[in-house]
Amino acid sequence: MRNKWGKIICIVLGNLILATILLSCIKLDKDLLDINKYFASATKDIIYPSSEQIEMLKAVLPKEAFQPAPPISDRTYWNKIAAMASGKNYLKLALSELDEKPEVPIADSIYRRANLEGNRGIYKPRYYRTMERLEHFILAECIENKGRFLSQINTYLNAIMDMKSWLHPNHDDNENGVLEGRRVSIDLGARRFGSDLALAQVLVGEKLSKNVNEKITEQLKWRIVDTYLTSCKKNDINNRWIKSTSNWNSVCTSGSMFVAIATSTNEDERLEAVGSALNSMKHYLSGFGEDGYCSEGAGYWNYGFGHYLYLAQILHDYTDGRINLFDAGNPEKLKNVGNFPETYQIHTGICAPFSDGVSKVSNDGGFAYNMSARKYGAGMPVDSGKRKTHDSFSAAFQLIEWEYEALVDKTKKDVQPASELQDYTYFDDVGMVISRGKQNIPLSIAIKAGHNSENHNHSDVGTYTIVLDDQIMSGDIGAPSYIAGAFAPDNPARSSWGHPVPRINHTLQSNGREFEGTITATKFTENLDRVVMDIKSAYEVPSLTKLIRTMENDKSGVGAVSIIDEFSSTEAVAFGTAIMTLSEYEIINANTVVLHEGNQKLKAAVSSDTGALKIRDELVPVKHLREGAPAYRIGVDFTEPIKEGSITVKYTPIL
Repeated sequence: MRNKWGKIICIVLGNLILATILLSCIKLDKDLLDINKYFASATKDIIYPSSEQIEMLKAVLPKEAFQPAPPISDRTYWNKIAAMASGKNYLKLALSELDEKPEVPIADSIYRRANLEGNRGIYKPRYYRTMERLEHFILAECIENKGRFLSQINTYLNAIMDMKSWLHPNHDDNENGVLEGRRVSIDLGARRFGSDLALAQVLVGEKLSKNVNEKITEQLKWRIVDTYLTSCKKNDINNRWIKSTSNWNSVCTSGSMFVAIATSTNEDERLEAVGSALNSMKHYLSGFGEDGYCSEGAGYWNYGFGHYLYLAQILHDYTDGRINLFDAGNPEKLKNVGNFPETYQIHTGICAPFSDGVSKVSNDGGFAYNMSARKYGAGMPVDSGKRKTHDSFSAAFQLIEWEYEALVDKTKKDVQPASELQDYTYFDDVGMVISRGKQNIPLSIAIKAGHNSENHNHSDVGTYTIVLDDQIMSGDIGAPSYIAGAFAPDNPARSSWGHPVPRINHTLQSNGREFEGTITATKFTENLDRVVMDIKSAYEVPSLTKLIRTMENDKSGVGAVSIIDEFSSTEAVAFGTAIMTLSEYEIINANTVVLHEGNQKLKAAVSSDTGALKIRDELVPVKHLREGAPAYRIGVDFTEPIKEGSITVKYTPIL
């Protein structure tokens, strides 16, 4: 009898335990924010969270403010950081800067001049050096706890709070409205000043005077929290980046949200900031293709996606994992985005400088690379040999890195080794193909259809970059340096005149989303890759009835890449294309140009069976290019207007 009742009791208890576990799992599932449902519940065209979204957030957000790291009084934590090699190096760096004075406020006259001229050199370095030193002092004081940095922390905090504008001058309006106090706005710099003041308050606030703490609270509410939430509610002009698909969105949103959730004493305000940030990130992520393509290039991927991952991490920490932006309801896409730098390479360490991108990509140990390896198992480009150290991270990133450093098994590496590049990569969402040669001295090409309303837009439908071994030989010349006039659509390096694309009846490509190219056919084999694209829609030429660009990469032998442009028109038009280069070159005859770069030579042979051609070279009239200058446009044009025809430019290595 006892055995019978004992068995019954065991069965009942077992069922109760199982039921408890199941209920716990159900509760846990309910506590996780359903990102896709959250996005679907948004109010159209408004970033501020809807009433339904607010209710969803109440279930996952804590009642208290966010603490990014323990305060200075937690000596167990900070002594652990102090014992790390990176902590010791960080302290050493901060001590080397201890006598440096803040370089802000900067005179109004310099601010106005920097805005008028687009001159970043007279303002930006001083601006950023100030915030970086303050960050070093804050974290170093937490590490050491001897009071040696407190005087400088107070000096720097007051200097920053004395600034009339936290904006970089180029981001103010033409009338310097923020400087003059007519409006408040957040930019890439302002959000970091705000983050630094917030860090000072939450980490060393107990060491600061009541007056300084009150002043920080007042400044952050005025300069960050209020203007951020107002823009999210009204879509006003002060913070248009809240709906952007560019790096501005992730960078400014992450900083604004951090300030709100770390320093606001108003629970509703913290919830509103998180809700708005989530809605903004839907816009930011829409700027990437499902295949992970980043139209801003590898450099801005590092900056923009790095801050997205920072935002994802602090939301994960703040909500104990209940908000997961690391997959954002679309884990495959996020994994592809995390792997973008590796898949974007044309040759090891080399990528196309399309839009305002860069041509060199390497794993520098930066935050975005580290986090992508951790979260997505991302393979990375070749190690740069110049890896970022503690002082290269912002303080916000550094706190996260220290957390991972403390947790990680030192025998393991986060960053995965670079894998061998595939024969080709096809980013079909945007219409971009990388065709990689496999010769001993590989000849490769990246070519893009795209459209003319991309982030950091260039009028460049059909542009390409040709790489021989590790040298860029011809194609896209990259972006103008960021000075006055750099972003003007008619800047020669930004317009289609400065790209290796056709010009029809002296008409260049137009700007706007509707002006696009479409890849209509592809073929990828061991010895030949072919891409066909229709780029007619990029031009406003009424008589134009056809404009097809075909790329062929013949991988046999030493290799050969051909660019063939075919067109037809209802009336005779002037038609030509261009060979663009930053390399030295020699025009051999009316049909041949030889390009020289490093130890490599590449012959460009131009031909047509529909008319006579002429070659004319011109200096690109842009003195400051991010890829270096001078650059040249070698025009290839028919000598007479015709109704239909084709031009072939065939690139062949000279070995």
